[in-house]
Parts: sequence; structure tokens; C-alpha cells
Amino acid sequence: MTKTNRKENETKEYILPKYMNAAFLTKQSTVEIFQQELPKIGDRDVLVKVQAVGICGSDIHYFAHGHIGERVVQYPHIQGHECSGLVVAVGANVTRFKVGDRVAIEPGVSCMSCEWCKEGRYNLCPSVQFLSTPPVKGAFVQYLSHREDFLYHIPDTMSFEVATLAEPLSVGIHAMNRGNVKPNSTLLITGMGPVGLMAIVAAKAYGAGNIIVTDMEPLRLDAAKKLGATEAIDISSSDVSQEVNRLTEGAGVDIVIETSGNEKAIESAIALTKRGGTVVAIGFPAKNQIPLHITQMLQNEINFISVYRYINTYPTAIEILNQMGRDVEHVITDTFPMDDIQEAMNKAYQNKKDSLKIMVYPNP
Repeated sequence: MTKTNRKENETKEYILPKYMNAAFLTKQSTVEIFQQELPKIGDRDVLVKVQAVGICGSDIHYFAHGHIGERVVQYPHIQGHECSGLVVAVGANVTRFKVGDRVAIEPGVSCMSCEWCKEGRYNLCPSVQFLSTPPVKGAFVQYLSHREDFLYHIPDTMSFEVATLAEPLSVGIHAMNRGNVKPNSTLLITGMGPVGLMAIVAAKAYGAGNIIVTDMEPLRLDAAKKLGATEAIDISSSDVSQEVNRLTEGAGVDIVIETSGNEKAIESAIALTKRGGTVVAIGFPAKNQIPLHITQMLQNEINFISVYRYINTYPTAIEILNQMGRDVEHVITDTFPMDDIQEAMNKAYQNKKDSLKIMVYPNP
């Protein structure tokens, strides 16, 4: 299926239907389309006609396994959180948006009044309502109500598909901030799924020097090179430790960005980091607990930092994507109408060899 540039002609008048289609995960690995009433909007809410939704790794986990850690799907559930669309209605107190505006949607709506929100770390808000994270329903719907302060204007020249990449790119930007990436830092990014690929984009924007990446799929390694990776290591045929030692003259990298959640990758990250360096963990491992070489961390004063979602990154992400133009579009490899979402989810889960980012269109 050919990817399209979904820049719908904006109009100021919309006749809203009473019902909309929504894709429900009705049981493990089964998605079905049902109709439900359009969501109501409050005074500070915006109603968005959803134009594009990217399938995320967490969507695949919930689809295939029914849980991530202690977060368990309560069927029927609606997935999807990487999304963009058109404003079709606004609440009485909305001031930043009008009907016809094109927007990217930051999926986590925080309370903005708790201890963590007041500290500026709203990603840690205990009351956050994050699209598609059980029990909060997600964006595989035709219309979505969302609070105004978590919406962002996108340029007319940016496709809705590219706008959805602001979400995984935000994870990469937050990782750069947490890892204190500086110009000319040497990075190793493990796992070239969409988050790993967007971490390359973020690393380049932060001025990183040598960006080494690892994966075992040629499609993903090729995509990484197109985005700016300086070295790509195929873990199916090369020893990562030997290659990193060769590329860094035995010193190790300044920072490891671990996006895969692979247990061995997390364990080995410490040994690949230079003395005084930093490991930034993004990917969720299959097990809740994995062993780490604490003695080596202590002797080398390794910083181990975790990343959970992001904070105040969307404007930067949108600007980076806008500057890249079409140079990021090759990451989007597959597109499906929402009527074919079962096929889309199956492909995302089963076919990592031929697919990177899969896009779903809730509206025709």
C-alpha cells in the first residue's frame, strides 16, 4: 500500500456525525471495529478528527500479550497514542485552537497540580491519563477529545503521518536531556525500532558525534544510516563489544541509549560505556528484574538513568521534523485504513523484517 500525504483541505464548517468507528481490542490479538457515540468535549477540550495513528511498540505488547508489567488490558480496550488530526470543535474556554487547525496530540494529560507536575516532571504524574494505557482508551477512533494544553500546531507542509512521529521523537529528545548528551558525544543506540531510529534524529539534533547503532534486521540498519548513524552493527554477524572497542579505541562510548528492552543488551551496556559514562534505559525488558554488574558500575562510576515518556518536548520535536522535511518519511513503511487494523497489528507484531512504522487511518 502506498503512503499518502494526508493533508486534508481545511474548511471551517463541519457537520459532526452522532456515531463514529472505533477499533476495540476485544481479546488477546483480536481487534474489531464497533460504533460508539462521539466523545463530548469540556470547556478546555478540543475535538480532533483523527487523521493518522502510528502503531507503537507498547500497542504491540498489549495486543499480543495483554499487559506490560503490572498494567493489564481491561477488554474491550482501544489502543493507539501516536496521533495527529484536524480540529473540528472547541470548548468554550479554548483559546489556542480553532476549527480547521492541524495538530499533533501529546497523549498524556497530566493533572498539573500534583508534586511532580509542579516540579515540571509531569510525565511522573500519578493521575496522568495517557492514551491507550489501560484503562484509558486510545486513539484508534475517528474523533478524539483532548485537553487544549496537550495539543500542538503543525505546519501546513507537514503530513499528518510525519506529525505522529513527534511522539517517538519526544522519547528520544527526553533521553538526550536525561543523558546530558553534548556536542561530539559518542553514542551507542541499541535497537532500531521506531524509538531507536528517532533517538538517532534526536542525537543528531543535539550535536552528537559518532552515533553507533545495533540491530539484526537489514531494513532497520539501512534506515538508521539514512537518518545519520555513522556506524551500523549487525548483531547477528558481529560481536558488538569487539566492534565498539575498535570504533572507540578501547575506551567505550560516552553514552549508551538502550531502546530494545533486550535483557542481554541492558546487561552488556555497562561494559560498553566508558569510565564515567552514562547508560540511558528506555526499552522495557520482558522480565521485571534483570541482573546488572553493580561492581563494574561502581568501579567505573557509570551513571544509570531511566527514561519514562517525556516532558516539554513536543514543540522541539515538531521543529526538528519540520526541518527534516521528507528525509524522515522512509521510516513510515506501511499504511492501512482502520477497517484493516487487524491486518496492521498482525504485521506490526509478526513482520519486523519488512516493516518499521505502520500507520493507520481512522478516517477515509
